[in-house]
Formats: sequence, C-alpha cells, structure tokens
Amino acid sequence: MRAVVFDLDGTLIDSLPDIAAAANYVLAGRGLPPVAAEKVRFMIGDGSRVLVDRAFAAHDKTAGEAEYHQFEEWYTAHASDLTVAYPGITEALQHLHAVGHKLAVCTNKPKDATREILSALKLEHYFSAVIGGNSTPYRKPDPRHLAATLAELGTDDAIMIGDHHNDMAAAAGLGIPTIFAAWGYGDAASPLVAQTAYEIPGLVAGLAK
Repeated sequence: MRAVVFDLDGTLIDSLPDIAAAANYVLAGRGLPPVAAEKVRFMIGDGSRVLVDRAFAAHDKTAGEAEYHQFEEWYTAHASDLTVAYPGITEALQHLHAVGHKLAVCTNKPKDATREILSALKLEHYFSAVIGGNSTPYRKPDPRHLAATLAELGTDDAIMIGDHHNDMAAAAGLGIPTIFAAWGYGDAASPLVAQTAYEIPGLVAGLAK
C-alpha cells in the first residue's frame, strides 16, 4: 500500500500557541514587545530559524545564532504545553495504520521538538519515520527533504498530506500525489482537499486504488 507522509504543524497538530509563546520569549529577551499569535500563524512553515527571523523583522530587527538557539531550546522544553492534535487526526492515523499504510512525518520543525510533541500526544507509535528540519541538509519545499523521508520508509510510492505550499511543492518535485489540509496555517493548490481530518482515510483510499 502507498505510504502516507504527513506535515506536522497545521496538519497533525495545532502548535500555534506554543510556537507563539516561544517566539515571544525570545523577543522579550531582547526587550521587544510580543507578536500576536494570529501574526505568528503566517510565519510558520519554513523552519524555526525563518520563523525567528520573521518575528524580529516585525520589529525591524534582526536575529542571530543566540536567538535561534534560545528559541529551539525553550520551544523544545515547552513544545507540548498547549499543543493538541486536530480533531479527527488520531482516528485517521489509527485507520491508516490498521489497514497497512506505512506512515511518516516530514516537517521543517527540529526533530527533537517533533518527537517530544508526538510522544506527549501519544502519536509517535504510528510513524515508521520522523524526519525533522535538522535531519537532513534540506528542508521543504526542497524535494530532497521529502525524498529522505521516503528513503527512511523504504519506498518511493507515497501520498503527501500538508497545509502549506512547501508540502505541495516538495511532493510535486517527486511526482507524488497530495492532499491539502484546509484546517491548517497555510494556503496551497492541490487536486484533493480535506476540509477536516476525518476525510483523510477516504481520500487516501481513493488515491490508493
């Protein structure tokens, strides 16, 4: 059966409250005011360094290595404080796993924080591979990031599910089909759109035929 690869933030989990808290913690360390969570929403998707850069740019400031390290350290320690799985995700994973699909996570989020969240939400056991933004030299939309995930799974026959144009672009680079998660943080074009996570098993079944 085709493998199914999931993005993390905005697809499997609503992590915005914890990401915003981490960004604002770093900003506060530089004496800068917080950025509203709804603004942070549009900064998510390109990895933690880019997110920190965008948060500082909102104040016409620049971040450096110290700020990147501070964000990752603080966020990893608090990554599951307020983060939750979206409605229907656990049920979708249970179904896909039960019928025999290999499952993986391919995210631009650092791997340690990713595993911390998956473990805290009791989702980790569904996934045969977890590839973070620091697992390879590449990040989505570079298809080599997704290719590394498929290599870990031992297949090149897969479906990509994500909420961001980076997910769709990485999949397009490998010629694999996509499902866009409409409940997430981003925007993208895909022939198949899931309005809720409960629709995922049916859409995957249609692609697997």
